[in-house]
Amino acid sequence: MAGVSMRDLRACMVCSIVQRFSDFRARGCPNCEPILGLANHPEAIQDCTSRVFEGLITMAQPTQSWVAKWQRLEGYVPGVYAVKVVGELPRDIVSALEGEGVKYIPRDGRDVDEDR
Repeated sequence: MAGVSMRDLRACMVCSIVQRFSDFRARGCPNCEPILGLANHPEAIQDCTSRVFEGLITMAQPTQSWVAKWQRLEGYVPGVYAVKVVGELPRDIVSALEGEGVKYIPRDGRDVDEDR
């Protein structure tokens, strides 16, 4: 990500991977694309990613990384991830995730059961 301005970066609110808006638009999210369908859908990118995030983790070996386990990133592709992502995923997206058997874990540091 050398030479990329922080203003150009967004983090996925589902998996916390950090990419440029243009990368989300061109290829979608490498972890969540089958469910979120971000590629070529700028409105979905706005809804499911955030420009507000804290900390960066570079993960090269997700299956062997204690940081991946700590951040609940096991099974995701190698890449740059945010430690914390601020934003609220739309309710219909959360429902779609649940329908696919994916338990949504907010990446903003709050407890999953806090809203229930």
